[in-house]
Amino acid sequence: MTARFLSLARQSGAATSLFVKDIGQGLLVVSHNTLALLGLAVVAVMLTFVSQPELRHQLESKAFGWLNARQEARAEAEGNTLYASTEPDAVSRATASNPRDLNRQQAAVAQWLSRRYKVAPEPVSRLVQEAWVSGQRAHVEPTLILAVMAIESGFNPFAQSPVGAQGLMQVMTRVHDDKYEAFGGTFAAFDPVTNVRVGVQVLKECIQRAGGIEEGLRYYVGAANLTDDAGYASRVLAEAEQMKAVAAGRNVSPFAPRPAPQPAAPTPVVADERVALLHDIR
Repeated sequence: MTARFLSLARQSGAATSLFVKDIGQGLLVVSHNTLALLGLAVVAVMLTFVSQPELRHQLESKAFGWLNARQEARAEAEGNTLYASTEPDAVSRATASNPRDLNRQQAAVAQWLSRRYKVAPEPVSRLVQEAWVSGQRAHVEPTLILAVMAIESGFNPFAQSPVGAQGLMQVMTRVHDDKYEAFGGTFAAFDPVTNVRVGVQVLKECIQRAGGIEEGLRYYVGAANLTDDAGYASRVLAEAEQMKAVAAGRNVSPFAPRPAPQPAAPTPVVADERVALLHDIR
């Protein structure tokens, strides 16, 4: 009886051991298959991200926004109001370029303008780049474009004249509002790059209408029908010539006397003529 009991016990133990072994092997197979499926899922997700950059960008933006919102809330709770109000993408809105990204001519002009008009080299470098690109597109000398900025606003992107000329190139916003439609509206007049692009188009139209650069400048300032443009065209051309010399590698002191800026308060006749002429150009 005892021998029979021992035999049954051994058989039961062997069966239990086999059962446990089978379960273990089954779990191992299932886990392997699960890991394989998980790996395939990861590969599929990665392939989807690679093939659909827009989806990837949206997910990354949402994840970053969520993390940033949590960090801002924590900073605000701790009294760090500066961090709580920061915008990580603010740098993307800055009108600035690294001066080292410019070619030799552009870099020389940017450095000269920076010292001459006491403006930071990074934003003026971006404006020099834009003057070269827009000038090539419109067949207008880039140094002439920069000279108009210098005389009109002294590189102040928020300048405004009494008759409503605004921004770097003092474009008559209410006259050329149609030109700002492609940029989202007339508030774009205070975006430096947009103002330059619109200003270059207006300058090009003035030169074409007048048949020459000097007369075109008189049209641009609204003095085409006047006997005197207050020396505007000669000041712009003189400044442009200095920039040409700088671009050519000649030594031109940035501290030489600067041409007088465009008068802040032109006479009523000049103001009326400027509006009328620019309406005609439009």
